[in-house]
Amino acid sequence: MATSDQVDVLLYGLGAAVSIGSFYAFILSRAKSVRLTVVARSNYDAVKNKGLRITSENHGDHTVTPYKVVKSPAEAQSTFDYIVCAHKAIDQQSVPKQLAPAVDEKKTTIVIIQNGVGNEEPFREAFPGASILSCVTWVGARQTEPGIIAHTKSEDMQIGIFPNPSVELSLEQERLDRFASLLTLGKTVFQIVPNIQVQRWEKVVWNAAWNSLTTLTMLDTHSWLKSSPGATPLTRRLMHEVIDVAQKCNVPLDHSLADRLIDKILGMHAIGSSMQVDAKNERPMEVEIILGYPVRKGKELGLHIPTLETIYVVLTGMNQRFTRAVI
Repeated sequence: MATSDQVDVLLYGLGAAVSIGSFYAFILSRAKSVRLTVVARSNYDAVKNKGLRITSENHGDHTVTPYKVVKSPAEAQSTFDYIVCAHKAIDQQSVPKQLAPAVDEKKTTIVIIQNGVGNEEPFREAFPGASILSCVTWVGARQTEPGIIAHTKSEDMQIGIFPNPSVELSLEQERLDRFASLLTLGKTVFQIVPNIQVQRWEKVVWNAAWNSLTTLTMLDTHSWLKSSPGATPLTRRLMHEVIDVAQKCNVPLDHSLADRLIDKILGMHAIGSSMQVDAKNERPMEVEIILGYPVRKGKELGLHIPTLETIYVVLTGMNQRFTRAVI
């Protein structure tokens, strides 16, 4: 039985190549009040036997020993105060059914730490009485071998409420503040924001461009932008179309964001993308949550989005090959 100050947390999605979930498992484990259960799949044996071992440029070397390591939420045989969803957003619609045994809508808050937009909708539909916190993260963490995580200096997150009209705002704020206190105890960098959809759409503008274009060309960001006179204008058109969709969804973005993001990428070292890594390894990619949702919303709202739609269609065909390979 949980004590009044104990917080039961389920982390769903420790990660394979990219390990955002493992990083936040470490962060949350630093709060003494947290009783942490993790759902592990490919790295189950390693984490069960030796824990999660993380080497971080910011935090040093640590080993996380979860309270429980399970293969599914049902195996945990309990419900949780927080369920942190850091899984790759490949088949978002199927996840709530898997989580259902661990959810008590009167107490459970679902925390979504994923790329993309529209991520919250399947959870709201499945659990209409639950609170949802939505997060945008910028963390560089990868699993070098099962259960062993390397974290760079990249570490930032924005977090906000995905409002639920059936839950009192004061209660949702209390749940947000409680989770934020766990992040503070974990000594990570984050900001609470008033409208998390702004940050979600800003990141999807970034990802829709760099993930898709580095994947389709197999070039790094700088090589792509220098590849032809048309590369930068095409990138800008793609970003503008995503911004158009965001604006129609009442998310206050400005077209100047495109130039800021292009300038930002040029000021960084040349990079690839997580989608490019997935493609190289012929693994399913996050096409739907990054490109598909904006395309569907754009069509629904009557927008002309030819660049976004073309890139989405081509990547969908490419992704079908990878999805079939894992079935």
